[in-house]
Amino acid sequence: MIMVEDVHGVCVLAEAVRRGRISAVSLIEDRLERVRRLDPLLNCFTSILEDRALAAAAEVDAMVAAGRDPGPLAGVPFGVKDNYDVARRVTTAGSIINRARPAAQADAVIAARVARAGAILIGTQNMDEFAYGFTTENAHYGATRNPRDRDRSAGGSSGGSAAAVAAGLTEFSLGTDTNGSIRVPSSFCGIFGLKPTFGRLPRTGTFPFVHDLDHLGPFARSAIDLATVYDAMQGFDHGDVACAERPKEPAAPGIAENGEGLRAALLSDWFEDMADAQGRAATAMVASALGIRQSIALPGTRRARAAAFVVTAASGGNLHREALRTQAGDFDPATRDRLLAGALLPADAVLQAQRVRQLYREEVLTAFRNHDVLIAPATPCSAPKLGQATIMVDGAEVAARPNIGLLTQPLSFIGLPIVTVPIHNGPMPIGVQIIAAPWREDVALAVAHRLEQAGIASAPIAEPC
Repeated sequence: MIMVEDVHGVCVLAEAVRRGRISAVSLIEDRLERVRRLDPLLNCFTSILEDRALAAAAEVDAMVAAGRDPGPLAGVPFGVKDNYDVARRVTTAGSIINRARPAAQADAVIAARVARAGAILIGTQNMDEFAYGFTTENAHYGATRNPRDRDRSAGGSSGGSAAAVAAGLTEFSLGTDTNGSIRVPSSFCGIFGLKPTFGRLPRTGTFPFVHDLDHLGPFARSAIDLATVYDAMQGFDHGDVACAERPKEPAAPGIAENGEGLRAALLSDWFEDMADAQGRAATAMVASALGIRQSIALPGTRRARAAAFVVTAASGGNLHREALRTQAGDFDPATRDRLLAGALLPADAVLQAQRVRQLYREEVLTAFRNHDVLIAPATPCSAPKLGQATIMVDGAEVAARPNIGLLTQPLSFIGLPIVTVPIHNGPMPIGVQIIAAPWREDVALAVAHRLEQAGIASAPIAEPC
């Protein structure tokens, strides 16, 4: 047996459990103790499922003892964003309004899939109310603090999930991304995150934000771990009409590992102008490592970002219309006013936004005729201070909360698969987006792995103090 506190990583831990070198129970006990010690400093979790986790760990150990394979994620602790259903628990989605809902009957589909692969759920994780935000400063459940600097934001809306991975409380977490809610926390917390193609992973058993923009995906501390978790989640599900019935495609990195034949370009204009010096430098480091010498512009990006705002606000306002009418005082004020504005948008604005969406998608898909991946910064800056009202973008002081997603929002609007890789080139890390054509998560993951192997991207565990 080996010391569980010295071993980290999805693949490493799962292999150790499967070979009997670590017991799943001792692993879960160690991580629960780490949660008890560090979560009061960070506020990543909204609930700890200790009894459930220890019971599941005992089942994994029993399978190993009986000579049976518990699965590729054997014994690995994970968490889920608080908008994922967990059996016998009310799905609050970061709100107090949802407390009146009945408890979930089953886990969300992709959470159940990773559990069947041997992973062990240890808790639910903090988020912006109803996923409408980029900072995880929740008026009901408090702010999640960045484990690399507790005075700074962990990002949002999946901030609790990202911070837990960065701090080593879980080996991976499951989040959601509508306008950047996986990529922004990955950037701020210095970890890897995957937003798959829209429709790749089923959303069954999660509380929605925007039905035709919501994506689900994982956080991890390496590209290999990200790919391993992603593989366990794939597959058609009849409960989500947007989930495409496509064959499962293994995503283990390798196809572009030596760089031969990789066609890549930097995104310029909007994606360069809206990033600060650190973000541009991080992107340049990635470009140098990949041998990229070409830049391309996507002229429709500014319009696409505006259109994404319209669709987001209108859909969110529609979803919560009745609660806005009868329980307005129970919303987080930062969420309520934007939902109210969305509920009042005229239909012609929404229709026009959907037209812009189609035009922008066609523009970007044209770029993939000549390129396998596109590269862009993930956030306009590294993590701002908690409570910071403004950030500097392109020489102007702008409101922080709505503008942190400037570089992520246009791309999720058209559903592209994107891996965010962490670059530690300043006092705080910043992320770079590896953007692939629809359904080519394997390419983005392979590039992320290559950057990790080259020492450009990394996600060391943060030790908050």
